[in-house]
Amino acid sequence: MVVPELRPWQSAKPRVRKIANAVRPGLARVVTVTKPQVKRLTQAVGPRLARIGQVVGTRSGDPARAPRPRTLRTWQYTAGAATAGLALAAGAVTVAGPWDANGQRTAERDRAAAAGRTGGADHGSATAVGEPAPAPSAGSVLTGLGTATNAVKSAPSGEPAGISGTAVTDLLGPLLDASALGGTRTAVVVDVATGRRLYDAGADTALTPASTTKIATAVSALSALGPDHRITTRVALEPGTREAVLIGGGDPTLTARAKADGWASLRTLAARTATSLTARGIRQVTLSYDTTLYSGPDLHPIGVNDNLARVSPLMADEGRTDGSFSGPVARVSDPAADAARKFAGFLTAAGIKTSSPGTSKASGRAETLATVTSPPLSAIVERMLTNSDNDIAEALARQTALAGGGPASFAGGADAIRARLSALGLPMTGASFHDGSGLDRDDRLTANLLTALLVKAADADRPGLRPVLTGLPVAGFTGTLSTRYTDGAAGVVRAKTGTLTGVNTLAGTVVDKDGRLLAFAFLAADTTSPLDAQEALDRTATALAGL
Repeated sequence: MVVPELRPWQSAKPRVRKIANAVRPGLARVVTVTKPQVKRLTQAVGPRLARIGQVVGTRSGDPARAPRPRTLRTWQYTAGAATAGLALAAGAVTVAGPWDANGQRTAERDRAAAAGRTGGADHGSATAVGEPAPAPSAGSVLTGLGTATNAVKSAPSGEPAGISGTAVTDLLGPLLDASALGGTRTAVVVDVATGRRLYDAGADTALTPASTTKIATAVSALSALGPDHRITTRVALEPGTREAVLIGGGDPTLTARAKADGWASLRTLAARTATSLTARGIRQVTLSYDTTLYSGPDLHPIGVNDNLARVSPLMADEGRTDGSFSGPVARVSDPAADAARKFAGFLTAAGIKTSSPGTSKASGRAETLATVTSPPLSAIVERMLTNSDNDIAEALARQTALAGGGPASFAGGADAIRARLSALGLPMTGASFHDGSGLDRDDRLTANLLTALLVKAADADRPGLRPVLTGLPVAGFTGTLSTRYTDGAAGVVRAKTGTLTGVNTLAGTVVDKDGRLLAFAFLAADTTSPLDAQEALDRTATALAGL
């Protein structure tokens, strides 16, 4: 017999199990983080709780023998419970975010996975044998514009209410006239929902954009490859020989660290290769590595620089020499050779003897032994934008070129970016690309194009471009804005920074006080103090948030 009241529970059981599996790791982390706080709380309130226990105990015993207790009021119980709740909540907030390394809210992603909703790419969560595949990641932070629920507000078209073009001009004009912004500055502000321009100062004047170029690179790569695209690194065995070839696929996030944190692991690739070789009865190989995917010079026109390694389709940890994950640092002289040497060491540790690695080109007949793949392109784009990662930017420019059948070089990547943006119908007047990172001072972009890129990324009909917005650094929280806006619009401004000698730029989005999403681009040339120019741009963006 089936009890009718149990039918809803039976139908909901799979969903409840998914939710439990999703939140269990988070709860475990909360317990770990809050344990010291709870211990201190217990010590603080212990005596009072003991007295409460005595009061309750005497009341349940013999009234004639018990002393008259002091009356406990309701507010005292409430205060104690609230204190304990706040301690636990603080721990939960500490664990949950507000932001993770990929620029998305961890809590949002866990909740979306538990609910089984669509909207994002699987970010590599593990699945136990026999369990269903992981639910997709959380959707973009911004909902599709114009949808029925939670739609982004737009600025009104008329002057009587809300934000107006005149109000923006009156506010930004004096701020953008600051001497710290050098001799030339341009700016555009656009209402994202309607595309209406609210401010225009030299909108079509092309200036050196510095790292805001990465916005164009991100849109191009996502448009060419899609947000779910993954980059593969593989090892192949040449037939009739014992030559194993490590083939670079252009994954700039490949890591040799013991803790891969979800990125493709060179150690894992070595372990899989060793397993395949052992199954074939091979215990010793001649090791080669193939970097022929890319063409042209591997050294950026700026020369040897701590901001960028030599560009190679095979590298581990961007050729960094100090264990860092982002920012400028000295790089190895040959990233591909360095990765191959590390791979040889991992193979040796797995029981496979190797020769000293040398360069080669895998033949079309080579049999794949093992592969590892990157996280989806959406995650790579977010990492690039959040950390202003030049190595990833140059890799994505080449991946864009390859998708269009062009050469994977600096020139080929630049041509591919321009072609992709033109195909999207974006305003290309004055635009000139020479790389994907913005380190080349000959790059030229307009404020009009930068805001158009952001508006295009917010287009509800192009959800694949949304990582361009979710990857933007968050003021006061993430990436290159983590130490900025501490006194202003923290958490409200999301923007890509750009800095070269004499050049300071800022482009991104801001939510005004009425909840409208605005896109902005500020470019300044001939600046003399990077810090003063940066502060002037931050003040301008903060003022925009206060409209």
